[in-house]
Amino acid sequence: MAHQWHVETDAHSPARTGASETRAPADSQRRHHRQSIGEDDAKRGARGYDGGKKVKGRKRHLLVDTNGLILHVQVHEANIQDYRGGKRLLSPLNGVFPRLKLIWADSGYKKEGFGEWVKATLGWEVEIVEHPWSGLRGVWASKDAVIDWEKIRPSGFHVLPHRWIVERTFAWLSISTWRRLSKDYEVLPSSEEAWIYLAMIRIMLRRLAQTQA
Repeated sequence: MAHQWHVETDAHSPARTGASETRAPADSQRRHHRQSIGEDDAKRGARGYDGGKKVKGRKRHLLVDTNGLILHVQVHEANIQDYRGGKRLLSPLNGVFPRLKLIWADSGYKKEGFGEWVKATLGWEVEIVEHPWSGLRGVWASKDAVIDWEKIRPSGFHVLPHRWIVERTFAWLSISTWRRLSKDYEVLPSSEEAWIYLAMIRIMLRRLAQTQA
């Protein structure tokens, strides 16, 4: 992997679940890379409804390097699909990262020719990282064949290569580093993007200080 920049693009939805007099249970704050984060009150500013997650709010798109350090951020309405949000994220980067060659992305970026668009517009390759059995509905077999489904589609949790890098970055931002980013407090998407950059700057400065010490 040396001599090339391998980066990931992913989305995170700091979206509201609606105002309520009672706080949501702790389990509602457990994070998927596109899972909503409940807010205490209704917020102003541009918001959208995510039909998949059944929530209203925004998504955070991150482009990170292989160390999980942020290269670019895009915050947009939750009703914008990942492959369209990915185009918003990458469009301003033409010519910005001349050494970048490959982007790792999840299956949410397979639609509408996202990979072809990236190749034609930016000259980068897009590799979709997913399980070999993703989308598998069944297999052809003879009438009396014994099918070992555990080998075809194993049960339980399985770590995907590279995907954990951007997930860890989201954890740095919203859990362990910057409490303001645990929920969507901002009116303007640009304000939220600024706070994300500030949080990453803080992380990088701490690492530099530890290295010099």
